[in-house]
Amino acid sequence: MGDLFLNHVLVENNTDQDELNTEREIIGILENRILLLLFASAECEKCQKFVPVLNDFFKRLKDPIYIEYPKLLALIYISLDQSEKQQQRFLKELHKKTLFLAFEDPYRKELQTMFKVKDVPTIVVLRPDSSVLSSNAVQDIARLGTQCFRNWQESAEIVERTFMLNEEFDDLNMRSATDPVRRLKYKTEDDKRKKTWWKLWEKGKGRNDDEQERDETWDMKKKVGEKGTWRRR
Repeated sequence: MGDLFLNHVLVENNTDQDELNTEREIIGILENRILLLLFASAECEKCQKFVPVLNDFFKRLKDPIYIEYPKLLALIYISLDQSEKQQQRFLKELHKKTLFLAFEDPYRKELQTMFKVKDVPTIVVLRPDSSVLSSNAVQDIARLGTQCFRNWQESAEIVERTFMLNEEFDDLNMRSATDPVRRLKYKTEDDKRKKTWWKLWEKGKGRNDDEQERDETWDMKKKVGEKGTWRRR
């Protein structure tokens, strides 16, 4: 996520419009996610027509009714409305898991300048480090649907731990026929650390065995020497 929204307040598009204003909350909801920045306004006719398409796209990637594991994706509305009333009207049309900046937050305009947004609707797609994957994905979402996310995910190299088997199970049965492919493709740092630990353990074990063998050889020589001394006496 980088620091794009740190030190800023994001609001959840729910009934209470809960504010996320701490670093921990912001990181918790945006970390390791692809970010969609939606630049739009209630007065834009094209924006109104695009909202149902966007909502369908988003819910198919986030809602449990469509998918077992919600995807690592966050949608943030950057309002270009002329009034707070217009912004609130547009938010009522957006998915309830959408985040947004308050109307009075000047950061909205800064983001518009930062990403050189001139037309609406515009969806800027960002990797978790805030680098740009797409400067405007509106047409791609309308044309490709959820395939867009798979393309972005591969490009951003995001690892979803839902692809990994539960390591606590003793019986490591495959969950599906595609598990071997998934496990090969979506290796995690945990796997790498385990391999490194095993190699170090084996190396240390070999070194300890060598030391033990040398100690046993020394003990035998010492005993033989002691016996020879005792006999001469």
